[in-house]
Amino acid sequence: MVQLQPKSACDSAAESRRAAEGRPRARMNWAWVRWLIAFAVIGLWVRLLVEQVSMPLMVHSLPFEAWYGNWREVFAMSAIFLAFALGFAWPRGRSEWRNAGMYAAFLTSLFVEMFGIPLTIYLLAPLLELPAIAFGLNESHLWAYLFDRSGVMTLARGVHVVMVTSVAVVTCGVGLLAIGWAQVYRARHQFVTTGLYRIVRHPQYLGLMMIVIAFNIQWPTILTLLMAPVLIVMYVRQARREDEALVVKFGEAFSRYAARVPAFIPRLRARPALAEQKERA
Repeated sequence: MVQLQPKSACDSAAESRRAAEGRPRARMNWAWVRWLIAFAVIGLWVRLLVEQVSMPLMVHSLPFEAWYGNWREVFAMSAIFLAFALGFAWPRGRSEWRNAGMYAAFLTSLFVEMFGIPLTIYLLAPLLELPAIAFGLNESHLWAYLFDRSGVMTLARGVHVVMVTSVAVVTCGVGLLAIGWAQVYRARHQFVTTGLYRIVRHPQYLGLMMIVIAFNIQWPTILTLLMAPVLIVMYVRQARREDEALVVKFGEAFSRYAARVPAFIPRLRARPALAEQKERA
């Protein structure tokens, strides 16, 4: 049997010192990982946007029966976007979990109608004196269909416009979510005032709201159009609650920051640097 020697006080102190030295290195490595994840996700959506812009017009449309009833796509897209939204904006309290649940319901209902059962089409078709099967892939982009029916542009051109616009807005929303996540988790117990947080106080909530708006541009449904303003109001209220908590925690420092930086909509004209210096003094 091997006898273990008791550790001396010097050995214990040396181990503690090595552990303390290793913690900043681990945090630095994790910071690099966060930024790599953020930029990889943003790069993916930028690539999708470039492909969408350069894609030829979708003249040929998939028929109703070939597009709908794709439940594997419903589950896959719901899982991907839920994982993305929760991964970059993980709920921490009861109110945040309630908002996340509403967001999950929005995404699920969207993809059910996009790939599974088009409830909005079934309700809309009789009003237009059309059978539901007249709505295939292109026709189900309802804003594009409206442009075509009103003579503003052809259906193919309308689909291109709504797809490019919606993917561009989603890309911006994803960028706000991913970069905001990378910045917040670097600061931990400090409120962030650099990067995106120099422009708006709640870039992640703004990103989530932009994704909601983008999907209502791309594939509007009755449920998602009704849920969108509710979701936006919920995130605005959540942001106000967070501001109140930060005022209690950081006091005058956060109040000066909040007076300088808007919550969601960036100011078109930044304040002069001298004014910012006075506010910080």
